[in-house]
Amino acid sequence: MKEKKPSKNSIYKQVSLLFVWGEIKYGEKSNSFVVYSSVIGGIFACKLVYDLSQIFTSIYFKGYAGLSKSQQVEWNNRSISTVHAIFITAMSLYLAFWSDLFSDDQLSGLVTMRSSTLSTFVLGVSAGYFITDLAMILWFYPSLGGLEYLVHHLLSMVAVTYAMLTGEGQLYVYMVLVSEATTPGINLRWYLDVAGLKKSKAYLINGFMMVFAWLVARILLFIYLFCHVYIHFDQVRQMHTFGIFLVTVVPLVLALLNLVWFWKILKGLNKTLAKRH
Repeated sequence: MKEKKPSKNSIYKQVSLLFVWGEIKYGEKSNSFVVYSSVIGGIFACKLVYDLSQIFTSIYFKGYAGLSKSQQVEWNNRSISTVHAIFITAMSLYLAFWSDLFSDDQLSGLVTMRSSTLSTFVLGVSAGYFITDLAMILWFYPSLGGLEYLVHHLLSMVAVTYAMLTGEGQLYVYMVLVSEATTPGINLRWYLDVAGLKKSKAYLINGFMMVFAWLVARILLFIYLFCHVYIHFDQVRQMHTFGIFLVTVVPLVLALLNLVWFWKILKGLNKTLAKRH
C-alpha cells in the first residue's frame, strides 16, 4: 500500500503553523527578557544611585557627616527617588501624551490593550525602583515613611507589575506615574530642612512650587485620568477583572492620598508664611 503524499496545501499550512508557533515562542522569550532585564536593571540602578549619592554627598556637603545614620540613609534614599522621578516623568509624558502608541487616532486595537517593547521596559525599570524602595521602607520602618507610604508603594508596584506583565492598562499607569514629577520638589524641601535652610528664600519658593506642581500633577491630572476612563469605559470593561480594578479603584485610592498630602502641604506652607510675618 502506497503512502499518501501530503498535498501542497497541507505542507503550506504546517509551515505556516510552525512560523506562527515560532513567533509566539520568540515573542514570549523576548518579552520575558525585557521584563527580567528591566526589573533587575532598575534594582541595580537604585543601588548605584544610592552608592554614588553616599560618595558625592560626603565630599561636597560637609554637614553630611554630622547627620544621624537614619538621616544619611534617608538622604541617599531620596536621591534614588529623585532620579527615578525624573526618568519616569519624562518617559511617562512621552509615552502617554507625545508618542502615537496610545493616540485615539491609531486604529491598532483597544487603547487599554496597547503596549510596546519600550513601554514594557520602562515599567520594568520603575517596578525595580518600587521593589527597592518598598524594601527599604519596610527595613527602616517607620523612618522612611509611615503606613500611607506603604499603601502608596504597594498599590503602585502592583499596578506597574500587572501592566508590565499583561500589557493591559499601560496608558493609565503612565498617567499616574506622571505624578512622580512632584517628588524632586518634595525631596529638595527635605534637603533644605536638613541643611538648616528652612528660613531661606529657596525654602519658601520651593513651598509655592510644590503647591503648583501638586495641583497640576496629582489633582488635575487625576481628574483628566478619570474622565479618560469614563469616555473609554467600553474599552476598559474588556480588560480582565483585576485590570479593571487597578484602572478604577487604585487611582481613586491614590487620588484620596494625594488630597490628604495636598492638605498637609498647604498647612505647611501656611505655617512657613505665618512665621515670616
